[in-house]
Amino acid sequence: MSYTIEARGLQKKFGDFTAVHDVSFGLESGEIFGLLGPNGAGKTTTLRMLSGLLKPTSGEAFVSETSVQQEPTKALAHLGFLTGDMDLYRRLKPEELLTFFGELYQTPKAELKARVSYLMKAFDINDFADRHCEKLSTGQKQRVGIARTLVHDPQVVVLDEPTTGLDIMASEFVLQFIQKVAKQDGKTVLFSTHNLTEVERLCDRIGIVDRGRLVYLGTVADLLAQTGHQSLAESFFHLVGGSTKVEI
Repeated sequence: MSYTIEARGLQKKFGDFTAVHDVSFGLESGEIFGLLGPNGAGKTTTLRMLSGLLKPTSGEAFVSETSVQQEPTKALAHLGFLTGDMDLYRRLKPEELLTFFGELYQTPKAELKARVSYLMKAFDINDFADRHCEKLSTGQKQRVGIARTLVHDPQVVVLDEPTTGLDIMASEFVLQFIQKVAKQDGKTVLFSTHNLTEVERLCDRIGIVDRGRLVYLGTVADLLAQTGHQSLAESFFHLVGGSTKVEI
């Protein structure tokens, strides 16, 4: 089977502490996949290994069937990654920032100009295009950040808690974006979120990580049947031992 993004036995150790133990899964084009787990379970570490920001202690990550560890430039050309702690370049305006990142990915000049114009319109960025990024609201920054992940037209989009800190309108914009790029544009979306309602609304499949191990991989419906519970929240707590510190 051909996967757009795949984890094969990913493990990450920090000294004597193993943050991620032998995590494996593969995603297909058009799939929306949610990664869930308690605080410190290893979700962000897994996403960072898949996105080339962390080197695995063992195992390998693949994007578009290309090894992130062996051929990072080729693999990551097909991936867009957004995480909550990635700040925008404050002294740049949105169009300048998108153009800058497009050039980093060596997007052809004519193609890049058209791509930036399309994203500025699609994400309603033109309404605040004359402001420097440091002057933007949280929701406006998130729109620019997501557009930045798409400027090189990647096949895979990885979002680490994309709605954290956003108001209802901004969160809804992000959720509709996830739905569109997967189901209309055929891209693969891998995301983590604190909101189980978002997971139930969007995800084709989910993975639950607990103490660095993948303890469930499948659909929400199958999880409910497996655990005998009526809600995703009950099933989640059942698997992770009733932890009250949930970071999903």
